[in-house]
Amino acid sequence: MTKNTLSIICQLLFLFPCVAQRFTQVPSDSGVFILHKFQQAIGREVYHTTKANGSTKYDIDFKFVDRGSPVPLTASIRVNAAGEPLSFFMKGKTSRFSQVHDSVSITGQQVFVHTAYTSFTQRLLPNTFTIEGYSPATVQQLLLKYWLLKKQPAHIHTLPAGSLQIRREGIDTVTLNGKRFILNRMGIRGLIWGSEMVWTDQQGNVVCILTIDAEGDKTEMVREAYVSLLPSFIALGAQYGMAAFAASLQGNKHREKMLAIKGGQLIDVEKGIAVPNKMLLIKDGLIAQIGTPETLPANIPVIDATGKSIVPGLWDMHAHFQQTEWGPAYLAAGVTTVRDCGNELDFITATKKAIDSGKGVGPRILMAGIIDGKGPIALGVIQADTPSTAIKAVHHYKSLGFDQIKLYSSVKPAIVRVICDEAHRLGLTVTGHIPRGMNLRAAVDSGMDMVNHLPYLIGLMKADKYRNIDFEDTASQAAIDFVVKHRTVIDPTIGVYALSTRNINEDITKIEPAFYTLPLTLQIQFKSMGVDSATAALYKPALKSMGILVKKLYQAGVPIVAGTDMCFPGYSVARELELYVEGGLTAAEALKTATIIPAQVMGKSAVSGSIAPDKQADLFIVDGNPFTNISDVRNVHIVIKDGQVYDPEKLHRIVEFSSKKGR
Repeated sequence: MTKNTLSIICQLLFLFPCVAQRFTQVPSDSGVFILHKFQQAIGREVYHTTKANGSTKYDIDFKFVDRGSPVPLTASIRVNAAGEPLSFFMKGKTSRFSQVHDSVSITGQQVFVHTAYTSFTQRLLPNTFTIEGYSPATVQQLLLKYWLLKKQPAHIHTLPAGSLQIRREGIDTVTLNGKRFILNRMGIRGLIWGSEMVWTDQQGNVVCILTIDAEGDKTEMVREAYVSLLPSFIALGAQYGMAAFAASLQGNKHREKMLAIKGGQLIDVEKGIAVPNKMLLIKDGLIAQIGTPETLPANIPVIDATGKSIVPGLWDMHAHFQQTEWGPAYLAAGVTTVRDCGNELDFITATKKAIDSGKGVGPRILMAGIIDGKGPIALGVIQADTPSTAIKAVHHYKSLGFDQIKLYSSVKPAIVRVICDEAHRLGLTVTGHIPRGMNLRAAVDSGMDMVNHLPYLIGLMKADKYRNIDFEDTASQAAIDFVVKHRTVIDPTIGVYALSTRNINEDITKIEPAFYTLPLTLQIQFKSMGVDSATAALYKPALKSMGILVKKLYQAGVPIVAGTDMCFPGYSVARELELYVEGGLTAAEALKTATIIPAQVMGKSAVSGSIAPDKQADLFIVDGNPFTNISDVRNVHIVIKDGQVYDPEKLHRIVEFSSKKGR
């Protein structure tokens, strides 16, 4: 503990001697954490301790059910009187799609490790602890106590593999049942991409962990007594995370009152042409003038874009802004606007507020508020099974400034029309999954304006079990005709299917060329995604037919908007566009799906989606010409959002990406 932190705590205790109280502690031989995803309680972690021969063993039962899929995990860890690990065992699932089976035994200075992939022995390194990923919370609690006992080393080696860093970030005073409690706030890097935020009580017991599970979804583990404070913890996490990035860029970002870009070719996505040797004048965050270098005003900052292309900022129309690290990662890839398709209400509203107020770093966020029905695969905390609760949910999102409603899979068919009618009455559009018990035709007839994920449309077409489409069949043509007639907006998310069905034995850089610039934690996560070579071969024709379907829809006049459903942070937008081009779109057509078309369908084309006078100065400068090679959108040189200039290398650095230079 630093002298400054100790001083603050002492002052607070002196000022509030009667209110800085502690909970009655749970029995020392047990504890309970409530597990959450998207703020919804979905399971429990229970630990019990036994003591023998100077050591303490923690037996842990960790289990949640995510959208109908059980995720069970058992673990045990034994530590000596000094809190040092002696043995560790962990077996089960850490998400719907990931499994673990690890054991570690430490005898003296010798370590034996066994995992599902390898076994080895090694000498014990100083400052070593046994932990594998974000779960269970009990192991993280012991990790933090170990770190304190070891006098807060800068790095901790972890077994079976890796290392991490822990830092004190401050203290927070919370109120529960009319009483105030002082909690320590810590940050842990190395277990997930980015930083976990952890609160502990004054005895070092974990109160709340804000983290990401093994499939990249927001997950919280909260000690049972503190569950009612979870919304406050989530909002604080967003504020602190965004503030940290803003502080990291102090002196590295700036918004000039006036700024010029000269010499580059302007990518006109509306006309589909590249206009050479242009000058852009940016004033107060807007594009004030487009001319030639000869019209350049004197005595203002100038960015020389000679030999480069000036491209409208990209949109990701299927984002899940699961952690604050996505903000800088998106901007670094030239993505200046995202539609968040379902999130924790407290997190996404706090994150958007931080970015919009200049206290955070990230793209513009348009919010789609998720509504699900009750049932075994329900997601989130806003669920509606009656007309009154459905109308109330729509009004709640409208009051908080949401742009859309997103339907999820358990909404009852009869409620879909209620939600759509009320959303339309309030000026909101409706997107989402096609709920169970309906098909796309019925959902659109009930009022849905947009659909996430191409397979819902393929469900109306003639296709085999791998979704390989027969385009000659009359049912397939009827499905296309239906969405053409209704002007249904389609968000294909082909990239997520390409990733999940990839041959796991193939070089992953075939899917993502910048893969080895990702943080190591993300590399490990993505390398485990895919299928065996035989299964990948079965799905390959279906992926090809998805690309062909996007082309047919686009050419028939269906609004196609590029969405990624996460995947590789920031880079996945470029990957989605590359897949559209592989399917037959021209590079100019593909680029429209991530610029002007999203702006049009979201009612923002007057201010965004292309480079034109009086529009927001959201753009990026690339080496090359994305109209001739769509992959040139990856060659980001400078990013400008709202007239503020960002260096993509610095943005990537603060979220642990390595440099592309020299690769």
